[in-house]
Amino acid sequence: MTEADYDELLDFERSDRFTERQKAALLYTSMLVWNPEGADERVWAGLRRHFTDEQIVELGSFVSLTFGQQRVIKTWGVGHGEFLADTAAGLAPSEVKA
Repeated sequence: MTEADYDELLDFERSDRFTERQKAALLYTSMLVWNPEGADERVWAGLRRHFTDEQIVELGSFVSLTFGQQRVIKTWGVGHGEFLADTAAGLAPSEVKA
């Protein structure tokens, strides 16, 4: 994403910067995070136009995991790089410095 994309992210549904596929994923994400009961037939139909059922499950799982991690970090009051900073936990093997 570019800085200009971020500028329009909160108004993604009316933005010309995002494809219909991206808008469907962003709407799904918004429902998962802010309004699960709002995932109506319009939301599901938009998702199914652009994604397989497997992709919808994968996207939902990723969003939920990431959102949950952010809630834990916020609850713990942990800043970036503060928790397990002296370990290689969570790093790809290629990023671990010897």
